[in-house]
Amino acid sequence: MALTLRSSTSFINLRDARSFKTLDEFSSMVCFTQIRPSCRLKAKSSMQETQLLHEKTLNLEDRRSDKWEKLHGLTEAHGKSDSRVPVFVMLPLDTVSYGGHLNKPRAMNASLMALKSAGVEGVMVDAWWGLVEKEGPSKYNWEGYAELVKMVQKHGLKLQVVMSFHQCGGNVGDSCSIPLPPWVLEEISKNPDLVYTDRSGRRNPEYISLGCDSLPVLGGRTPIQVYSDYMRSFRDTFKDYLGDVIVEIQVGMGPCGELRYPSYPESNGTWRFPGIGEFQCYDKYMKASLQASAETLGKTDWGTSGPLDSGQYNQYPEDTAFFRRDGIWNNEYGQFFLKWYSGMLLEHGDRILAAAKGIFQGTGAKLSGKVAGIHWHYRSRSHAPELTAGYYNTRHQDGYLPIARMMGKHGVVLNFTCMEMRDGEQPENANCSPEGLVRQVKMATKAAKIELAGENALERYDAGAYAQVLTTSRLDSGNGLSAFTYLRLNKRLFDGENWRHLVEFVKSMSEGGRSTRLPESDTSRTDLFVGFIKQKNASKTKEAALV
Repeated sequence: MALTLRSSTSFINLRDARSFKTLDEFSSMVCFTQIRPSCRLKAKSSMQETQLLHEKTLNLEDRRSDKWEKLHGLTEAHGKSDSRVPVFVMLPLDTVSYGGHLNKPRAMNASLMALKSAGVEGVMVDAWWGLVEKEGPSKYNWEGYAELVKMVQKHGLKLQVVMSFHQCGGNVGDSCSIPLPPWVLEEISKNPDLVYTDRSGRRNPEYISLGCDSLPVLGGRTPIQVYSDYMRSFRDTFKDYLGDVIVEIQVGMGPCGELRYPSYPESNGTWRFPGIGEFQCYDKYMKASLQASAETLGKTDWGTSGPLDSGQYNQYPEDTAFFRRDGIWNNEYGQFFLKWYSGMLLEHGDRILAAAKGIFQGTGAKLSGKVAGIHWHYRSRSHAPELTAGYYNTRHQDGYLPIARMMGKHGVVLNFTCMEMRDGEQPENANCSPEGLVRQVKMATKAAKIELAGENALERYDAGAYAQVLTTSRLDSGNGLSAFTYLRLNKRLFDGENWRHLVEFVKSMSEGGRSTRLPESDTSRTDLFVGFIKQKNASKTKEAALV
């Protein structure tokens, strides 16, 4: 969610969706992003004047955000990426049914055919723990995924597979419900402290608490052992496809597959944008760790509880003593707690990725890990929503460089969301800066010398969102993108304008983010031309509607 929200519900102004109606207009929009500031630039036509006006607007926004960048040590790295950025498309959450079979195989086949014609590199699918190991400990059913892998191979596409150790359901965009395996839920019913817990005692069943990572609480196995056995079973089942068809394994490390705490749960209206969220450190395992850490420093009273004055899910930073401008977050106790809380998350990621590296090393498949794009209240001093999620990122502290370095230790690609968002689209009261956040993460991955991949946070089909991704995909202000995964395949994607925008976007990303215009005809038999799209779009839309 970035939120990491997987939904068409948005907090943005979709003026771009109304403003760019044709491929020509989209090409012009993309063209704007290529112009570098120059005092010698002169407008010689109405189009050039429009470009110059747009450029000046962007420069003004950049100047306004300069002070925020400087506080995180961000500097502008001038440059241009000419490398190809492959585009993947996320498949529906229920691609494999609860019964373990491929859902709507005919529609999937048509969809993959259409994506291939658009020049898409491949697709991404969640391999749900709650489906595969549903029947009991170490009883795996990969049947539906095997059918998908063969279909992807048939169409000459690649596949990214997410080891999804979290629950599906309870967050925006979760269109189906896939709980954790029944035998795991049975263990949780006997020991509710196995899941994350907030100060008021609310339990969250989305993911097993990292506090018990190394304890044999799941039928004699530790959670890390359970995750490892699952990944090993996947490797052994699909060994003939790894590195060839299956090119990437994204390792789930928390709710929504992201390395974070479930600090902003959507279920039952617990949290609403742009609330600060709550710390998730009140299960008995997390509390024991906090107590031990405090005692090591000789500060026993610091370990009795999490912060008592950190507010509730839907409050703002200034409503609390902990997160306000000169709050407790920045004193000795606050720094102790935040270092412990974020450190536990880093150790959790380190343990899982070390296991994954040992399992998939030598298979030819890349490993990746996902970090949430928590952009609301980013312009505040405390960055409260990031802190409650486990990212120790404040006015004085870079929370993303340690994560990037941890992932770099294992050769893992950092996957980051909200690549399509602009600051100007966000509500003023939320104090957002998705663009500043993305720049910070780009700089962190560059400093850590690791690859950065991206996703869009919300379902977007408009030219403006694609243009923003094209901008963030380049090397300006840190790392460029090594890949981009578009959220998500559904019937709306195949609507006329939406489909044309996607095809144009994929083509431009294949040219390293440079503006491209589809030809009216194409003799190279790629089917990548405007005439083909106009002729075939209606039938593909009907065939590929995933409802």
